[in-house]
Amino acid sequence: MKLRELLHYTYIFPILAVGYYFSGLMGSDVIHDVIAGILLIGSVLSAVHHAEVVAHKVGEPFGTIILALCITIIEVALIISLMVAGGDQAITLARDTVFAAVMLILNGILGICILVGGVKYHEQFFARTSATTYLVSIVSILILTLVLPNFTSSVNGPFYNEAQLIFISIACLVIYGVFLMVQTLRHRSYFIVPDEHPEEHYIPTLTKTLISFVFLVVCLVIVVLMAKGLSGTIEDMVRSLGAPKSLVGVIIAAVVLLPEGVAAIRAARSNQIQSSLNLALGSALASIGLTIPAVSTVCIMYDIPLVLGLDKKDVILLSLSVFIVMLSLSRGKTNILYGTVLLVNLAAYIFTVIVP
Repeated sequence: MKLRELLHYTYIFPILAVGYYFSGLMGSDVIHDVIAGILLIGSVLSAVHHAEVVAHKVGEPFGTIILALCITIIEVALIISLMVAGGDQAITLARDTVFAAVMLILNGILGICILVGGVKYHEQFFARTSATTYLVSIVSILILTLVLPNFTSSVNGPFYNEAQLIFISIACLVIYGVFLMVQTLRHRSYFIVPDEHPEEHYIPTLTKTLISFVFLVVCLVIVVLMAKGLSGTIEDMVRSLGAPKSLVGVIIAAVVLLPEGVAAIRAARSNQIQSSLNLALGSALASIGLTIPAVSTVCIMYDIPLVLGLDKKDVILLSLSVFIVMLSLSRGKTNILYGTVLLVNLAAYIFTVIVP
């Protein structure tokens, strides 16, 4: 690569963000937190760029899978580190984080993509078989992990006992593993829209792809670390507004999901709604299908209680979101109404977090 390319903002921002994070200046005062926020946003935009470079090289649906898996693995690492450090005080952390991520993806990212695409193109078309394949997997894992614990009787409360946790973890991994096989091998065509102008796409070299993949991982790691570092500032801001502490988790989840969100919205603006669906629904599936087994393993090893079952209000909101997404994606085409309804659902979720 040429030196001029390495001086692009997508390489500069991650390097500056890493240096700034380890300098110890974050959290010292408002000015330094503002600088950290700017570097964080720059790293998010850089992550989107590098994810697109990798996607152009490996093709769909592998490009979207790489971005979804990278963010999910880092999200899992963040949750586990906080749970181990927090002990019994963090028993609801995994549930709240996964629920917030799923609600933000299904209602927020997907809603904005559909609305943006509908405004610009009126209707956008995608493979119904891909949406059905995603939703079958997502709904099954959601019910098994976030709803069923409320109705088991082996232990009191929204918990699973150890044997149940092991079974549910294996079930999640089986569903996600078979889904990946379907997406990448047996029915890959479900998730790809034929390209009418393949000659117009630039295919990066192997060297540039490897460099972008390294920077993609660096960007995602530093985004999570800086989001965690800014959590104290965010918590103080939320407290000053008189909002519940649970809003902090929503804000941090939104920051962590920014790279996927920006990439999905850009795809929708380019009339590539199938890529947007692959990113949004793939992220939701990876987030819950990998997070719960990983967290369950840690909780069993360290004997940490793990609350998984949602309360009644959240079950209703989750059911509403899944039902609307299923209806919105049932016809193979989108319009602005679907996007608007999903965003209203998101607003209802955030409002009831603030005003429970």
